Amino acid sequence: MSNSVNVDARSNNLAAVRRTMVEHEAPTRLLVQRGTFAGPSSRVSDDLYASITVGDVHRRRFDVTVEQGASVDTDTYFGRFAASYFQRWTTVTEVTVSFDHEGAGEVRLRASDSGGNDRTVTTVRVSGTGRQSLTSPVDSFLDGGYLWIEIAAVEDRLRLSAVEWTVAAPTVVRPAAIAICTFNRAADCAETLAALAADEQLVAGLDAVFVVDQGTDVVADRPLFAEVREILGDKLVYIQQPNLGGAGGFTRGMFEITAINEHANVILMDDDILCEPESILRMNAFANVTVTPTLVGAQMLYLMNPLNLHVSGEEADLPKLKAGRWSANSLHDADLTEKRQNKRVDAGYNAWWSCLIPAEVVSEIGLPLPMFFQWDDIEFGIRARAHGFATATLPNAGVWHADFHWKDRDDWAKYFSARNSLIAAALHSDFDVKSLSKLLTREISQFAVSMQYGLAHTSLQAIEDFLAGPSILDDGGQSVLKSVRAMRNEHAETVKHPASAIPGVVSSDLVTSPAGYTPNNKMLDLVLLKRVRDQFRGGVRGEFAYIPAADAHWWHVSLFDRAVVADASQSGVRVRRRDVAEAKVVAKRLKDVMTRFRAEGPEAQRQFRAALPALTSRENWARLYGLDGPTT
Repeated sequence: MSNSVNVDARSNNLAAVRRTMVEHEAPTRLLVQRGTFAGPSSRVSDDLYASITVGDVHRRRFDVTVEQGASVDTDTYFGRFAASYFQRWTTVTEVTVSFDHEGAGEVRLRASDSGGNDRTVTTVRVSGTGRQSLTSPVDSFLDGGYLWIEIAAVEDRLRLSAVEWTVAAPTVVRPAAIAICTFNRAADCAETLAALAADEQLVAGLDAVFVVDQGTDVVADRPLFAEVREILGDKLVYIQQPNLGGAGGFTRGMFEITAINEHANVILMDDDILCEPESILRMNAFANVTVTPTLVGAQMLYLMNPLNLHVSGEEADLPKLKAGRWSANSLHDADLTEKRQNKRVDAGYNAWWSCLIPAEVVSEIGLPLPMFFQWDDIEFGIRARAHGFATATLPNAGVWHADFHWKDRDDWAKYFSARNSLIAAALHSDFDVKSLSKLLTREISQFAVSMQYGLAHTSLQAIEDFLAGPSILDDGGQSVLKSVRAMRNEHAETVKHPASAIPGVVSSDLVTSPAGYTPNNKMLDLVLLKRVRDQFRGGVRGEFAYIPAADAHWWHVSLFDRAVVADASQSGVRVRRRDVAEAKVVAKRLKDVMTRFRAEGPEAQRQFRAALPALTSRENWARLYGLDGPTT
């Protein structure tokens, strides 16, 4: 597809979207949740949708058939109505669940509290065919609790379908658009788009779907994309641009959508998720009834372990430069067929695997920072909160995303994680350079004793570039990505090899070495000093160790002169060898950089804070996108 065709298609579709992306007349009742009894893919378990209590039950996507004597309930991850979140964040005071029925039996509306204690709210006996409703006040769930239905076939088979949870509608319904950023994951992106397009009711409630393609393997070339284009028609806006990272891709969607309507719901989505369209419907509906504009996030479920939740809600610990901290009362890595998120959890931010951002937030605080990759979503969420815009991470809206513990930390992404965490901390914390220098010295020293010299230099370059100030963000990250990759290529231990062909290693020489006990936290610094001494003096074990990914702790790897370490992705290994000369280079550079950091850190903080309005402006992003003409 030529550039001219791309531009023309974008212009034509944008014109159509501008005409349709307006506030819509509200229905009598607002649909906030559909009854889903089975997942969108065979890769996920239907037990996340409906739980068979006893007997023979047939679960399908939007209907369930319960044979005589059997029962099923929706006290499940996707089956529950998040009453606590509606009471806390929205204008909703009452909810009604309605359904079509065929056969005879009993349907009970059940409720729980923050402690997981359950009760029956109301019950209806049904027979024959028809439609019934059950209603509950939403006034006793402030600290936690849910609503769900329980279905029992008594005298006969009972089938329920078209299950809908509705609330009093707002005055108008906000326009809504999805923005998907993709980079060389054409097949994944096409599948995600197809999942959305297959849900007619969801598509009807969307005004646009923006795809921002920054790759060379373009989504538009996939046959499945052509099918999606036929379904979505003028609602699909496809944009190609140079690679500006996730920050540049997602921001492009925000940039375009908020220029069309200042009251739109902008729904950001990753390209490589296993999409649950129902979650998008729920996020959008929830955002339509919040008391004030609120960021609404979906939770992340593990793609490799699809029953498991990543975390209920997340916060950032800026003094420790850590993101992904668990919010109070959160579950983490929990099997959702066994655990329930009964307590309401307040999140500090929501990652952009799937997150709704009201356009009013962008108008007030600006667009994301041009960080290229890592921490862009976190910084934006923290900045939004500082301006009075909260984040609600819904506990019954989730998408499946690659498990984080299957991602290796020894790659180029570490540069952006380290540099951007410093920028976020400089913008939104006291930024105690003395404390931070100790933390950074400890971490980089651990890399060095682990024989990860390239990773140590990656982190050091990130700190140096932070000290260079806001100018490092001038091109959106493209040039620094090239330089970081080139620098890392100079260090052999950064290269991943297949386990069947490890250069310079005879497989029979490898001895698997699991880690021993984790050192006491109070002793970690002493252990680190001892490992540094032993690495410099050669007081290490001589065997060629093979270390599984789960055992690759710095305090264990540093016991050896050389080690083959499995990658967390399980796709290969890296070979680490003790190099005293390189360790000395790291040590000297670390000392110099930390001296500079303590002296120059406060000035860098001042510069980033002063530059924030310009960096996050529409004008700056228009420049990065190479767009001419007005930006509003």
